[in-house]
Amino acid sequence: MSEAAAVAGEGEGSRRQRRGDRLQRREHRRRRFRRHGRRAYIRSVYFLPSMATLGNAICGFGAMYVAALAPDIHSRDRLTNFFSLHHFTVAAYLIFVAMIFDALDGRLARFARHTTDFGGQLDSMADVVSFGVAPAYIALLLFKAGTEQLPPPTIISRLIWAIGALYMSCAAIRLARFNVSNEHGEQHHFSFLGLPSPGAGGTVAAWVLMQQDLANTAFEMGADSRIGRLLGHCSTLCILVLPLIVLMTGLLMVSNIRYPHLVNRYLRGRRSIGRLMAVLIVVLLIVVAHQYVLAMGTMVYALWGLMSATNRRIRRRPTPVV
Repeated sequence: MSEAAAVAGEGEGSRRQRRGDRLQRREHRRRRFRRHGRRAYIRSVYFLPSMATLGNAICGFGAMYVAALAPDIHSRDRLTNFFSLHHFTVAAYLIFVAMIFDALDGRLARFARHTTDFGGQLDSMADVVSFGVAPAYIALLLFKAGTEQLPPPTIISRLIWAIGALYMSCAAIRLARFNVSNEHGEQHHFSFLGLPSPGAGGTVAAWVLMQQDLANTAFEMGADSRIGRLLGHCSTLCILVLPLIVLMTGLLMVSNIRYPHLVNRYLRGRRSIGRLMAVLIVVLLIVVAHQYVLAMGTMVYALWGLMSATNRRIRRRPTPVV
């Protein structure tokens, strides 16, 4: 055999080998797809749950930054002026945007079939910022701003600060306990031990939204209007009650009271027409007056577990024999 024929034979053998390797790799990918489904091709979206979690933390950090803006800031940027003029309202809305990100990260992780301990730890750290530190900080700033004309005694101011610090500590403890006892999978998340931190943060944020709307409406009606004065008094009352709400929600987070997961327990699967209509009515009420509906709804949820636990304890009490 000539040298040229030998080289041609080697080239043909090399091409056959490469073709065989490609076919083998293709068959291997097919087998993996059949064995693992879409999981083998979805690794490129594993970062989405972490991005949503970080969006949660950024919203909490942004809420604190916006709440601390001076209301008399004058800037050429219209967005900056709007944020400074409505800083408490924007900060409260950012808490709810953080709740949306918090709900999305778990869904994205289950969609990617990639739930990890790293994601759980990162989620809890973000929740500490958005639902532990930010609500307490906003409440402290709002109480300070609302009592500027009649400052409380120093001991009361320190007590209010201590309530905020206690709330933040309870949120950290509640999330640490959740990390220790958490099990992956939605089948384990039909109830929570203690008030969930997003529920506590949402209760404080919704109360701030309602107070700000009352204050703005009273200002628009003017002090000469009887309704305006009434709304102004209601706004002041909301500020005075706010520390008690912060204290209550903080203690409920570390309690042993069971709270239901509303979506997993009451909205998933087949439901009656009556429950569908109830959800539709709630959605329409949120569209009409979301500040008040959110404030009342989150307050009812925060007290739901407490009232249920009290009711069960009363039922367990033995009936005295006459």
